[in-house]
Amino acid sequence: MKKLILSCAVAPLIFAGNALAQDDAPTRQDRALAAGYKAMFTCSATFNGDKTPEQIAQDELNNIYGDYSAAMAEVPDAEIDAAKKMVSVPFADDMPPRLSVWREHLGCTALPQGAGLEEAKHLPRVKLKAPKIDPAELAWPMGDRLPNAPLPAGIKSEDLDAAVEKAFQSDFGGVTSAVLIVQNGRIVAEKYKDGFDKDTSQRTWSVAKSIAASVIGAAQQDGILDVKGKAGLEAWSRKGDPRAEITVENLLQMASGLNSDPAGNRTDDVYFGGGLVVQNASKNPLEAPPGARWRYANNDTMLAMRSLREAMENDKKYFAYPFKALLHKIGMYDTNPEMDWGGDFVMSSQVWTTARDLARLGTLYLNDGLWEGERVLPEGWANYVAARAPAQPENRLGEMASEPGRGYGAQFWRYENYPGVPNDTYAALGNRGQFLIIIPSRQTVIVRRGYDWRGNYFDGPAFTAAILETLE
Repeated sequence: MKKLILSCAVAPLIFAGNALAQDDAPTRQDRALAAGYKAMFTCSATFNGDKTPEQIAQDELNNIYGDYSAAMAEVPDAEIDAAKKMVSVPFADDMPPRLSVWREHLGCTALPQGAGLEEAKHLPRVKLKAPKIDPAELAWPMGDRLPNAPLPAGIKSEDLDAAVEKAFQSDFGGVTSAVLIVQNGRIVAEKYKDGFDKDTSQRTWSVAKSIAASVIGAAQQDGILDVKGKAGLEAWSRKGDPRAEITVENLLQMASGLNSDPAGNRTDDVYFGGGLVVQNASKNPLEAPPGARWRYANNDTMLAMRSLREAMENDKKYFAYPFKALLHKIGMYDTNPEMDWGGDFVMSSQVWTTARDLARLGTLYLNDGLWEGERVLPEGWANYVAARAPAQPENRLGEMASEPGRGYGAQFWRYENYPGVPNDTYAALGNRGQFLIIIPSRQTVIVRRGYDWRGNYFDGPAFTAAILETLE
């Protein structure tokens, strides 16, 4: 059975946990995490994104942060087993390699440290019906067939094309891989970097949080849970546990009050360390009253999804729910939400999807949760996720709230007071330059995908203003 070896010449990485000084020798656990990162990202990029080893080395394992470079240099190259849909990276002679295994629809999962391939048989799986009609034969947005008619006369086509091209020339910063613009339900601009097209999937990073909020919204519509109600997690069910007062809404608004040191945006143990959501995300103590303090935390998103799982009390239905209730209903067939080995969706970051699928989600929000006459999200859900939450980032409090900046809703960011950008604009934002920007007053959705890195980020508000100048 032929196996592919991926050579990973990578830039330095940074991991959560105990910080490692640049001149310290990597520990065994440092190497285990580095091997897990290499295995997980290679697996997802290979089997979700259909990327070549060269593309993976360039895009997925390049220009990552910097204080674990020694550990990455010490672990061997990733080994891709195309037949078994798995990737392995050794880290110690007396331990099994770090393994990441792919399943249809669910993407890749990092097996726990010490697990061998035989443990993969225990991974959750989901069976879904294939679409009855080829998306290529269906008109956008449910399918991929675009109209041949010219763009509306009010659109300045040459200026629009020039603005999009500037994104690829780094005029707005960053490294752009895709731009897609929708206005009034129609794709009016679409461009990809060389080697990418409409079917190319990328990791969403934290744009996944807004997808998670949409799944929660579908569950609210279906009467499975109430976002105003308590999260009801079993982990907090002992009498006297103050965390039992945390609501689903608190979690959606990044206002759980839970400690999230050292950094709320770093949950590496879950993302590629082989840790479980239920063990890692729910363990932190309460350090502020629920709803009183905003603090960005991946754990809050993962716990909101965990709350849905426990409310459903049926894992088989839960595994299929994001697809049946949301993704496949609106044509997002190229979206793979990944999960941990215990069956919890890691939808704070671990979702792979295409630019067109993100545009479909944005279109659903412009339509206030209606899709071809069917209500997918509750009436008013779009306003709910976009509304200013009671607790806000510190730089959006007091007089600073009148300056240009990003406020927060419910797993969506708010663009506030940016020149040329309407104040009803809200966005799903992710690391390395992932943008899904929704402008209701202009009936416009802007998708931008990228591979940005520290010190070279894409200017989303400036790009939004430039695009809007060219539209009706």
